[in-house]
Amino acid sequence: MTDTSERKTRVTSSHWGAFEVVTEGDRIVATRPFAPDPAPSRIPEILPQAVHHDTRVTRPSVRRGWLETRDRSLRGQDDFVDLPWDEALDIAASEIDRVRTTHGNEAIFGGSYGWASAGRFHHALSQVHRFLNCTGGYVASFGSYSTGCAQAIMPHVIGVNFLKYMYGAQHSWRTIAENTETLVMFGGINPKNSQVSMGGVTEHETPGWFDRFLQNPAMRCINIGPQRTDAPEGCEWIPLRPASDTAMMLALAYVLEEEGLTDHAFLDRFTTGFDRFRPYLMGDSDGTPKTPEWAAPLCEVDPHTIRDLARRMAATRTMITVAWSLQRAEHGEQPYWMAMVLGAMLGQVGLPGGGVGYGYGAIGGVGKSLRRLGGMTLGQGQNPVEHVIPVARIADMLLNPGQPYDFNGRNAPYPDIRLVYWAGGNPFHHHQDLNRLQEAWKQPETIIVNEPWWTATAKRADIVFPATTPYEREDIGRANLDDYLFFMPQLIPPVGEARSDYEIFSGLAERLGVGERFTEGRDADGWLRHLYADFREGAARAGVEIPDYDGLREKNWMRLPIRPDEDEPSFLTRFRDDPDAQPLATPSGRIEIFSETVDGFGYDDCPGHPVWLPPKEWLGEAETDAPLHLVSPQPGDKLHSQMESALADVPGARPETLVISPSDAQARGIATGDLVRVHNARGACMARALVSGDIRPGVVALPTGAWYGDPGENTDPDGNPNVLTLDVGTSRLGQGSSAHTALVDVSPAG
Repeated sequence: MTDTSERKTRVTSSHWGAFEVVTEGDRIVATRPFAPDPAPSRIPEILPQAVHHDTRVTRPSVRRGWLETRDRSLRGQDDFVDLPWDEALDIAASEIDRVRTTHGNEAIFGGSYGWASAGRFHHALSQVHRFLNCTGGYVASFGSYSTGCAQAIMPHVIGVNFLKYMYGAQHSWRTIAENTETLVMFGGINPKNSQVSMGGVTEHETPGWFDRFLQNPAMRCINIGPQRTDAPEGCEWIPLRPASDTAMMLALAYVLEEEGLTDHAFLDRFTTGFDRFRPYLMGDSDGTPKTPEWAAPLCEVDPHTIRDLARRMAATRTMITVAWSLQRAEHGEQPYWMAMVLGAMLGQVGLPGGGVGYGYGAIGGVGKSLRRLGGMTLGQGQNPVEHVIPVARIADMLLNPGQPYDFNGRNAPYPDIRLVYWAGGNPFHHHQDLNRLQEAWKQPETIIVNEPWWTATAKRADIVFPATTPYEREDIGRANLDDYLFFMPQLIPPVGEARSDYEIFSGLAERLGVGERFTEGRDADGWLRHLYADFREGAARAGVEIPDYDGLREKNWMRLPIRPDEDEPSFLTRFRDDPDAQPLATPSGRIEIFSETVDGFGYDDCPGHPVWLPPKEWLGEAETDAPLHLVSPQPGDKLHSQMESALADVPGARPETLVISPSDAQARGIATGDLVRVHNARGACMARALVSGDIRPGVVALPTGAWYGDPGENTDPDGNPNVLTLDVGTSRLGQGSSAHTALVDVSPAG
């Protein structure tokens, strides 16, 4: 029976921003926008249904086949046995100890994706990695599905940790508004994506900045990509064929060089390797000049459009932005590298509002003007296991133990994984070719998952511990890309028998003899006070005064005075001001148009300078059984697959919506609202058609986020695009996700 004795309204934070939560007794009954947010996300509207949904994991559960015979073949099809907490923890601890004792900690993979909570302490990635490090270590992963390829290539080009550059060292929106005359957006800048951010984004600013850009008659905003809706309404649109961005960038560069618009003084002073790149660009080395006429049939962009754009870029203060989506495709290293080469040829790298930027609009924090305050991070400890795999190569690792693979200049065998521990994330949402992952998932002897809901990953685990949501525990909300600080109150009691990740790992650590090492003698409240005290001291040293822990608890939230009157110069601006005193951390100290290091790897799929390399699957093929290019953007109604269980209950919401052009729809006899089947050789899924002129012919868009269905079904019923996507690395250098390299066909549902 629901306790409705008291109605309360409190503010909490999340990855999609702050919002008010209304509770009655032990239930969340409503949410409301946070008043200071100029463009609040609507994601929280489904929260009450999601938190109390019947797909919640309410008790520790062990898969029957594994419990009785250690059978692996029925993962995803078996039923589960509910057990008391102590018994389930005993079983899990015993299994972890068996694997590490028999096979070593190199046989344990610690999976997490880090988006489980915006709270600083109850952060699943930190919790599981700290626990596993205390028990002897684990095989870790490098990068993310969103940026793994860029994280590998860009340090070779500009000598900096890519994430630190993107999040904290690029031009702010304010600098762009005050200086940029031409904003060239490869892959667009989508406010839909910027409604979320790691740790939270309180004031959603991207739409407001674009209102300002578009009201400026001297500024042009040009969206280059397959969908008009990848940029705000009012931006110019060049409907580019997917996967051809590098070809268009090369053609723009060719025009600069051919017409004497290249800034050779900048190249000579601030870069290295243009002399090695130019023969390829002009066709001297391969007989193919990279002219607009060469690029036009690849991009399906008129040569005159390319020439006119190149001339404007050279004549005005130009900012080139590159979306994350471009590097989530085969050869994704090339557009990221080539964008920096193009910016260098323009001579505008390091100028206010000029040069190149990455990931604007991908998450909400990029572009904010803030003074940075660090701290409040739970220490993970040291991992004694040295083996690290690229994050998108999980299926390869599980299917090919002992087989060698290349990654960023290193060759190593895949580890033989016997146990997977996953907390925070749903690989059966974000991995590619899920039918292949389904087979790979049968290889480990044991899979343990902490999870609030019965996701596809939980259903395919052997031991499932019910984890609390952020609304069932206390935490501190604070993001390095945000200027708000929150005490996140416990709004309701834990649903069922759910426990926090910290409680779960504390119980396991105690059984494995490392309880004191894991907890350091603190409960959750003790850790929150400890982390907050360190943060408060650091803030005071930076001249920012904040209340003590109990004071923040009382206030609930506060805005931090860390918005500067003037933006700090980016590291590339400092480099431009004095490249000898502020060299880049590349071998040359300069921007590397040609990289001796990369060239030395000997990879034909990522040579020593940017090149045009067509992917295995793309619309340039003469004949194919799958003639449509599939893009799988992030959803607008949630973060990844979070709260999908409740969204799937909304009438008409599933299967997911597939956007298709009028010409492609007409050729197939499809109208808006029709149920369609999207298919290729890897799999098939259902979708609901939306015929729109906002997508170019030959391309269809199906958002990610629908939960993966039962493996026995030939067609995923709810529209998960990752039953269709290609599971190959971007190249031997980056080994990132190639989700946007996929051809499909669409048919009316019979």
